[in-house]
Amino acid sequence: MELCKTIWRIITPTKALQQSSGHLETLFFESVYRVSYLMGLSTSDHDMFYLLYSTTVKFMITLLVCGELWYIFTETSSLDGIASSINVTLIQFITIYRYKNMMDHKDIYKKLATSMESPYFDTSNEKRKQLVVFWAKRNEKYLKLLLFLGNCTLAAWYLYPLVDDIEYNLIIGFHTPFSFKTPLRYPVVYLVVVIAFTYISHFVMVTDLIMQAHLIHLLCQFTVLADCFENLLDDCQHGFEDVPRNMLVNNKQFAAKYIRRLGHLVEQHKKILKHTVNLRNTLSRPMLGQLAASGTLICCIGYQATTTMTESIVKCLMSLFYLGYNSFELYIICLWCEEITTQSMNIGDAIYCSGWECGVTKLPGVRSTIMLVLARANKPLVLTAGGMYNLSLTAYTTLVKTSYSALTVLLRFRHE
Repeated sequence: MELCKTIWRIITPTKALQQSSGHLETLFFESVYRVSYLMGLSTSDHDMFYLLYSTTVKFMITLLVCGELWYIFTETSSLDGIASSINVTLIQFITIYRYKNMMDHKDIYKKLATSMESPYFDTSNEKRKQLVVFWAKRNEKYLKLLLFLGNCTLAAWYLYPLVDDIEYNLIIGFHTPFSFKTPLRYPVVYLVVVIAFTYISHFVMVTDLIMQAHLIHLLCQFTVLADCFENLLDDCQHGFEDVPRNMLVNNKQFAAKYIRRLGHLVEQHKKILKHTVNLRNTLSRPMLGQLAASGTLICCIGYQATTTMTESIVKCLMSLFYLGYNSFELYIICLWCEEITTQSMNIGDAIYCSGWECGVTKLPGVRSTIMLVLARANKPLVLTAGGMYNLSLTAYTTLVKTSYSALTVLLRFRHE
């Protein structure tokens, strides 16, 4: 295992880690930075060799998409063929749009990645350190799960053309300007298409991983801040253990410490809210497209899996893996977005349980500050798709039900 980790670090020497703002950014984003580097999608590496490699990858992806579109408009006529082509191309188009949106707002994403290095982000005790580690491990766990599902889908995709009944078949519908159906040309074209499709598939996965990492990064900050607010009085009481709680407000040193600490937490709260609102604004349109694309894909992939069940086990397995990846990817985005809404509202509960009843509201400005924090927390921070749909598990289940209804209509149409 250590040998694999060493090799992994050697082949992914991305400068994004050298430019990291600190340990916390590295903890959450190291794997994402390394995978992005390997796929030619790093925005931090500008040496000649890497730029050549990255340009080649993007050019190859562009050619693949053009070949797929050409195939759809010139060689696809049956309902099964159209559904199969939509399954491949739709997720690519929406991912390209999402990636372009990220590049247009890369300054915002960089600020999000470095936001834990704020001087007001407090991980001074063991519990908060464990909270950070918990969310970092959860991010790594789901990252590996997404990559596993995606690569299992690719493995089935590569296997299908080798076991079907068509002599010269590619893994996807792809038009070439020349005939490749000869013993000499077919292996070369097949290999080139496999390489290009591998890169564009991992391009899709990397975009999803970047999204997840930023959402979990925000979640971690909300949970740590909630713990800070909840234990505000206890943290300030260190050094004043001999003073009764109801007499602390009469101690000038404690009062100064409490007001300063509360001010720092309020600043941190405002920073997190600002980062979350910025992320919501940048994600709104791309996520509307993602919802539409995911709903269509769930329907079309389900149609393909159902119709190929008796024809080819490998193709059915490929469709099921692909369906699983798309469903799971949308599920975790909706899950983390709903969790952000919940955790942002928990800030209000945390400051309400901070021990204000011990008399600290008598201190200058404390009462109004607590009321402002409560007011901010009681307004749900909801991430939306186009401002029309809340990104939540409710929206996810509604989308799945709608896609299933459309699938039954397609199957009925096919039988008729």
